[in-house]
Amino acid sequence: MVRRCSEGSMGPIDEDPRWLAFVPFHEYLLTSFPLIHSTLKLTKVNTYGLLYEWEGTDASLKPLLLAAHQDVVPVDPRTVDEWEHPPFSGYFDGQRIWGRGSSDDKSGLIGIMSSIETLLSTGFKPTRKVVLAFGFDEEVSGLFGARKLGEYMLSNFGEDAFAMIVDEGGGFSEQYGSIFAVPGVAEKGYLDVRVEIGSPGGHSSVPPDHTSIGMLSALLVHYESNPYPISIARGSPVYATLQCQAAHGSDMASSLRKEIIKSVKSDKALKKLRKTVTDDLVLRSLFGTTQAIDLISGGVKTNALPEQAWAVVNHRIATQSSVGEIKRHDTALLEHLATKFNLSYTAFGEEVYTGSGAKYGSLQISDAWGTALEPAPITPMDGEAYKLLSGTIKATFNAHRKFKNSEEIQVAPGIMTGNTGNTDTRYYWKLTQNIFRYNHHNAGSGRALGNGVHTVNESTDIDAFLEMIRFFTTLILNADESSQL
Repeated sequence: MVRRCSEGSMGPIDEDPRWLAFVPFHEYLLTSFPLIHSTLKLTKVNTYGLLYEWEGTDASLKPLLLAAHQDVVPVDPRTVDEWEHPPFSGYFDGQRIWGRGSSDDKSGLIGIMSSIETLLSTGFKPTRKVVLAFGFDEEVSGLFGARKLGEYMLSNFGEDAFAMIVDEGGGFSEQYGSIFAVPGVAEKGYLDVRVEIGSPGGHSSVPPDHTSIGMLSALLVHYESNPYPISIARGSPVYATLQCQAAHGSDMASSLRKEIIKSVKSDKALKKLRKTVTDDLVLRSLFGTTQAIDLISGGVKTNALPEQAWAVVNHRIATQSSVGEIKRHDTALLEHLATKFNLSYTAFGEEVYTGSGAKYGSLQISDAWGTALEPAPITPMDGEAYKLLSGTIKATFNAHRKFKNSEEIQVAPGIMTGNTGNTDTRYYWKLTQNIFRYNHHNAGSGRALGNGVHTVNESTDIDAFLEMIRFFTTLILNADESSQL
């Protein structure tokens, strides 16, 4: 297995030698998939981004775009001895493929390539053009890879040029006693809010009533004491997921089932459902905007009053909200504390409170890294693209040898709970209205396809990997036969 890790703070493509790790991987693809490289047009975007174009016979049909990323997260050197097989060996023990990236996302990339190589070997020629886009820094937000690929495709294909996009994402698992596949039709937004207090220094032997750390602590406690209220929109993807689970979940409690079904028309039932969602950590995180205090710093010595203290609050923004709404909420949330401590207050570049008299210090909140991202546009859940994907998932599941004669799989729309770092599709929004984040892997517990993602002993069950290849092959064939996309 070729090493190709994404690390933070990577330098420009032509300057940072760590990018050269992708050279041998490209050589591997060239030798492993000769029919693809002799048939499809390959364009390298920003040196390491791969864009393959498989021409169709009918240029009037919008192309199908399949996406994946080449990079993986690094392996902590301290954990290498904990791996059953070397983390970059790609070892196959007859049942599982072991190594970093075997689940995220080399199974997707190699699965796509294997599907097309197989179709080419049978002499298949598509009617609908198929495009493959493989970024190379998805794990660190895709600034050099998918962003440039998105710009290239927008320039060369135009807005809304593709019938649909399928990238990595959700899979299928058992929920409420039934099997559900949950393709992501939306992604939550993202905002890191930096909360910073400045105050006079001095010797710790003559302390004020509140140091900058003490005031910051009060602000952070106030944050956690005021979580974002849960709002359930009947047209949201997560609400649709609950409706599907209520209709098909064989083990769902009857009281919850009735509550979900009644909430379609009854505001009283919807209010009761909101209480149920609020009391459930997982459902609450799916429906609402979340906040998590993840970073904090302040002070340099025990005998010196801290002149500065700061923290970063991570928000994953609900699909029905926006970056602007979160900024307004957080600004208002902390205003009375700025007054209480007599701090001048600036929020996202705007002066909110100047302080009275001899103000004690300053409070500033801002976009910590300038990486705020709106929630993704929601893919139509009643469109032809969604119907085609659902049919493909069901056909693949039912045809796979491991699941023959088993219960039927249900398909419900879902979301990705965070945008930054989740999928490269954040740069592809203008290319189509139909974006799906789905990999057809077993997302359940146990030694499923996703075992060890981003941690020790990442591995993939070979049987499940073959089913993924079957999924991509079926998707290409179904899209090729569709006249409705």
